[in-house]
Amino acid sequence: MIDVLLGLQWGDEGKGKIVDYLANQYQVVARFQGGPNAGHTLILDGKKYVLHTIPSGIFRDNVLNLIGNGVVIDPITLQKELAMLAESGLTFKDRLFVAQKAHLILPTHRLLDAVQEAAKGKSKIGSTLRGIGPTYTDKIGRQGLRVGDILAPDFKKRYDALKWLHIQQASQYPKVEFNLKEEEEKWLASVEELRQLNLVDGEYFIDDCLKKGQRILAEGAQGSMLDIDFGTYPFVTSSNTITAGVCNGLGVAPQRIGEVIGITKAYCTRVGGGPFPTELDNDLGEQIRQAGGEFGATTGRPRRCGWIDLPQLKYTVMLNGVTQLVMTKVDILNDFEQLTAATHYDCNGKITDRVPFDINQDNLKPVWKNYTGWSQDLDQVKEFDQFPQALKDYVQDMENILGVPFSIISTGPGREQLVLCQKTVSADNQ
Repeated sequence: MIDVLLGLQWGDEGKGKIVDYLANQYQVVARFQGGPNAGHTLILDGKKYVLHTIPSGIFRDNVLNLIGNGVVIDPITLQKELAMLAESGLTFKDRLFVAQKAHLILPTHRLLDAVQEAAKGKSKIGSTLRGIGPTYTDKIGRQGLRVGDILAPDFKKRYDALKWLHIQQASQYPKVEFNLKEEEEKWLASVEELRQLNLVDGEYFIDDCLKKGQRILAEGAQGSMLDIDFGTYPFVTSSNTITAGVCNGLGVAPQRIGEVIGITKAYCTRVGGGPFPTELDNDLGEQIRQAGGEFGATTGRPRRCGWIDLPQLKYTVMLNGVTQLVMTKVDILNDFEQLTAATHYDCNGKITDRVPFDINQDNLKPVWKNYTGWSQDLDQVKEFDQFPQALKDYVQDMENILGVPFSIISTGPGREQLVLCQKTVSADNQ
């Protein structure tokens, strides 16, 4: 079976750490969508690693890792990650596989991203400017280049044709600073390294693993509220970030999906523009930002911070078919005497716990519920029963409202700073 791990908010929920922790229960970890706009941060032996394309199971030496066909790959970013892993002393290239049907991000995709975003002015959607949107646009437009194309004799001809098209498109917009020649030289050099990796037919790779009885963990990127269909459109990413994206992002049938592990922070954040009903655009929000180090792993941009949004979480639990929950960053709230959560929305005087079609509307106001803070350090807590009662009450109320149990509570950034709550996750993989 394929278990799925994904974010239930606007990304940055701490997926990388949880994948790393769970990876020893699986033989394969596979990324199924997104690209270098993702930033999965892991803290191992006190050292920080940020993965943008490579699955987070790469640090477990008995686990195979697949970059699936639903991912868009920038060879330059991938080359930097490979170098980072090599410098760490990790042996990994025999465990890393790349689906040939994954699409390539060209330098001119990043150029298009930059000129299009700049032209939007105040209507910017908060693109990471990594070329993600234009690459998925070419994919849908049936003119993209895929990883398998780099093995074709006429690859350079295909590349030049798509580059020319992009330059014509970019010429319709005001110019931005972008050294195409320099970026192209780096890109073509990194393609040479990509050719040396294990390039596979991803769908058959996954099917063969399943036939051998191997367990697979599908690792999501971004968050469910950034899904192209069900997120806060148009302030979304360009891929399906929910469980359904596993099927077309890895080439598997729905009945092969098993557990769906949904991750939420103890509060809420998002990067870039778009609606955020529970945002705290004040000193309290800044306090959470500083305590939580809430700055984008990919862009470095400060994240917008706010209280947890339960109607939003109920929505993404429903969309994903979540079977167990993980809460991260509870330690960031250790010093707060009072916590708050949105339990409903007031929409033009109508109280609802459903996310409306247009969550962008200005007349959407949260209905708040207050909780007593635990005001206690959690470093020594190893079991759920050792948590302060206020934290147990907070978690259990979330379970009652969301209708799904928590299996893990993360109490810090380190691999070992996890508390297991349910028997659904084994404790023998640390």
